[in-house]
Amino acid sequence: MAPYQTQTLRPDAEGIARAAAWLADGQLVALPTETVYGLAGDATSDLACARIFEAKGRPRFNPLIVHLPSLETARKIAAFPGDAEALAGAFWPGPLTLVLPLKPGHGLSPLVTGGLETVALRVPEHGVMQAVLAKLGGPVAAPSANPSGRISPTTAAHVLAGLSGRIAAVLDAGPCTVGIESTILAPGPEGTRLLREGGLPREAVEPLTGPLVPDTTPGTVQAPGQLGSHYAPAAALVLNSDLSDPHAIRIGFGPAEADLTLSRTGDLVEAAASLFRTLHEADALATARNLPIHIAPIPDRGLGRAINDRLRRAAAPRS
Repeated sequence: MAPYQTQTLRPDAEGIARAAAWLADGQLVALPTETVYGLAGDATSDLACARIFEAKGRPRFNPLIVHLPSLETARKIAAFPGDAEALAGAFWPGPLTLVLPLKPGHGLSPLVTGGLETVALRVPEHGVMQAVLAKLGGPVAAPSANPSGRISPTTAAHVLAGLSGRIAAVLDAGPCTVGIESTILAPGPEGTRLLREGGLPREAVEPLTGPLVPDTTPGTVQAPGQLGSHYAPAAALVLNSDLSDPHAIRIGFGPAEADLTLSRTGDLVEAAASLFRTLHEADALATARNLPIHIAPIPDRGLGRAINDRLRRAAAPRS
């Protein structure tokens, strides 16, 4: 693809207007959300959606999340079976994506769904993203703004490191607060399936839905983020390390001695928010010194489940 002079926009009225204008013209703009930066394109445009796949090097069968300003706009695109209405009412806007049956006349590009009869929808909470959606007046498809399979971006600098020259602009609103992608649920008449752990822990959801049905088998692509190898650094990643090997870049959790840490106090919220930033830093150090990355065990509860999901995929054999 022809290289762009990728611009960095400020999160003010002028930057928001320029971002919306580029999106309306079929161009790609990386936008901040509370989870990670998303690579946004007009979700109704085949050309814009094709450019997303091209810029990321993303497999065409891997569906995209559509970002919308409100539940009302989502109802025009998809049906809301089972617990869907209750979930949207409780957790939108926020780090929750719902996989829902498409309605006739939905108007989305078929590239968005990856050939499925469902669509992944989210109403983001981030004020800048909401302002762009309002200015554009339409839905955007916005997977994470990074080369496919690599570490997700939580700052504009991460976006530029991976996609500079491939996209029109990045709108820089500082670091993402949640720092890990949205939880993906598929509500239906027989219960709600958990397709991806994420920034909304299941403990917050299950009082409303009852026990979730995990359906997160790597490589079974029903929604974004389900590829077996994903979120990967360039360096080899070793999980559940005791951090005793001096010939590795060591990432700690809790008070253990390490080169970097997700949270020195063992706080899972802090660890989730810092996960991808820390992986970016560790990968730069490890690549420069030709070393692997070792990471300490993370408790498999609450947001720890989402962190461990990302780490398992990051450490999986590369395809």
